[in-house]
Amino acid sequence: MTDYDAVLIVSFGGPEGPDEVLPFLENVTRGRSIPRSRLAEVADRYIGMGGVSPINAQCRRLVSALEDELAGHGIDLPVYWGNRNWHPMLADTVRSMADDGVERALAIATSAYSSYSGCRQYLDDIEAARLSVGHDAPRVDKVRAYFDHPGFVAPFIESTEASLARFEGLSDTHIVFTAHSIPDAMADRCDYRAQLDEVARLVAGGLTSAHPWSMAWQSRSGPPTVPWLGPDINDHLDDLAGSGVQAVVVVPIGFVSDHMEVVFDLDTEAAHTAARLGMAFERAATPGTAPDPRFVGMLRSLVEERLDPARDRIGLSGLATRPDTCPTGCCTPR
Repeated sequence: MTDYDAVLIVSFGGPEGPDEVLPFLENVTRGRSIPRSRLAEVADRYIGMGGVSPINAQCRRLVSALEDELAGHGIDLPVYWGNRNWHPMLADTVRSMADDGVERALAIATSAYSSYSGCRQYLDDIEAARLSVGHDAPRVDKVRAYFDHPGFVAPFIESTEASLARFEGLSDTHIVFTAHSIPDAMADRCDYRAQLDEVARLVAGGLTSAHPWSMAWQSRSGPPTVPWLGPDINDHLDDLAGSGVQAVVVVPIGFVSDHMEVVFDLDTEAAHTAARLGMAFERAATPGTAPDPRFVGMLRSLVEERLDPARDRIGLSGLATRPDTCPTGCCTPR
């Protein structure tokens, strides 16, 4: 048995009022020389939605659900929550954990995949938070990537089925799986693409009827001179419409919950693109928004397998189960 005395949810963070939008974006882009005009453009998206990102409310629901799930299975561990880019800031949470006497915690990131921004950056930010607290900071380990766990995949299958049902009678409905694009060079140093392809295959294969499907990318933020994973979702919708597709179900398998990049990039921009093209559009739900009980149960199982390393590890794919400790040099930014 491995001794842990707390669980730590680590998320991206988001503003909860108009006055917080620009400071939040400055945190996100610190050190990246992003033009002020670009920050203002992104800020307008948040302001258009009241200046509030959905992600913090979703994290609060997730913390509460996980507390109940752990207690219901006899696991007596408090659940803390810290963000990388906005309050509650990760360093403040780690300091609170130290003040509470926590010595060793198990971190769960709100990211299912292996990549720099989806895994390595979380590890780096956790370590930076620990260093800021000092010698009293608890040790913090991170659970493995969980992209192919049934608690992540099964809710996507169900939500995709529900979206497809709204297009009953349209035989050519096309499924488009989406994820956050990253630079090609970054993608070459991690398993991000392979893992997403595997989840797309698992979701498509779990449906009660076969549908054509493809993978597209969203939320690109880099300079146009740097190659990123494509095609962009909006360009892809143009191509599908040109080939005669009448209806699409967009399934954001790259995301745990309906945060800003889902509600703006898909529910707003991609939906408007589809409407312009005369194409029926539905977007499947993500598992962590409500959150789905199977998703919460998965998080509990990830804790249990670290408490007892002899437990079987659950995964649906042909890819090797990710290790508990990432190899040195994996998922580097450049």
